[in-house]
Amino acid sequence: MSRRARRLGRGVALVGAGMSKFGAFADKTSRDLFVDAFNAMTKTVDKGVDTEDIEALYVGNYSSDLFEGQGHIAPIMADWVGLVPKPATRVEDACASSGVAIREGILAIASGLYDTVLVGGTEKMTNLPTEQVTDTLASASDAVYEGACGFTFPGLYAAMATAYMAKYGASVEHFMKVGIKNHNNGALNPKAQFNRSIKDLMNARIEKAKQKGEPVPYWRDELEFLKDPRANPVVAWPMRLFDCSPITDGAACILLVAEDLAGDFSDNPIYIIGTGQGSDHALNERKDLTSILASRTAAKQAYEMAGVKPEDIQIAEVHDCFTIAELMAIEDLGFFKPGEAFKATERGLTARDGAKPINTSGGLKSKGHPVGASGVGQVVEIWHQMRGEAGPRQVPGKDIRLALTHNVGATGGTCVVHIYQRR
Repeated sequence: MSRRARRLGRGVALVGAGMSKFGAFADKTSRDLFVDAFNAMTKTVDKGVDTEDIEALYVGNYSSDLFEGQGHIAPIMADWVGLVPKPATRVEDACASSGVAIREGILAIASGLYDTVLVGGTEKMTNLPTEQVTDTLASASDAVYEGACGFTFPGLYAAMATAYMAKYGASVEHFMKVGIKNHNNGALNPKAQFNRSIKDLMNARIEKAKQKGEPVPYWRDELEFLKDPRANPVVAWPMRLFDCSPITDGAACILLVAEDLAGDFSDNPIYIIGTGQGSDHALNERKDLTSILASRTAAKQAYEMAGVKPEDIQIAEVHDCFTIAELMAIEDLGFFKPGEAFKATERGLTARDGAKPINTSGGLKSKGHPVGASGVGQVVEIWHQMRGEAGPRQVPGKDIRLALTHNVGATGGTCVVHIYQRR
């Protein structure tokens, strides 16, 4: 029996998107961050939104239980944005939690159950010291075959990176160039955790040494800075500090409505025309560590539903929890052939002014990675880019009609892909 192409039973539109500042906020909880994101979202709805119009809430959150000692957060978020007694559901799929929450919101509207749905994500990670954050995140890996062997997430992605280097000939410099690109983008994003370029960070280190009367380091350029173990120590070779996304607090929200109601909310809605989700084995069971089956599966589903091809996508926000993850993502999505992504990055094809701009927000690497909020945070960037509202980081010279987001959970056990259209 042939598998039929999947279609949404009802069109879905994005009519508002907003996020909190990403960073470290000792004085805020996940609910405070969620309110910030909700308020930012409401300001983007051209014709306004009344909470009475919102029929349900889906919240992506990985582990408020361990990060904050607060479980059962969905009704708390509903309460704090004025949605009680509407149904509120928490979605947990590791770092893909809010990406999957978006998919649940899409399916709820497409089924006809709801007309208007709020989707958000939130995570407050910085309450814990780094070693406890590492332990909490490690619970998203396979506790029997990965965690028990001492693998942390930097170690797991380092295994992917060394496999990629061995198979395709990439070098540590190629990973560094992904980070440089994304920090260049993040420097233009006022809500990014690290809204400074690598060059800015390098110069700040030099200035700090001068002010303290210490020996002044000399680096010719960003690559030389990143190769210096004093400035950029190895975390799990070949992944160094600046190859890793930071520990982040943050939240993001989007408003989804039935396509036929989009005009009631927005003068310039964005339509979600494709969605896909896949899963994969734990790392120890995979035959190839240089590709993620869940990504390829989710992308294939989304492309088929949308009726488009990888070459039709003009910009994308992809999951770059580590620099190697971006290279693997843009190959799994079909933007570049296997083993070609690092060459494309080196040639500037994925830069903001390149042929296929990737992570114009700064990505998780620079914008920050509050794991339960990252998937919705990606959509916020797509919303601004497609509406021409991204300010100084707006992709130049493109009338953006098709865009994509790619959100991965853990080492790729989960992946969700969405495709967006401006008409």
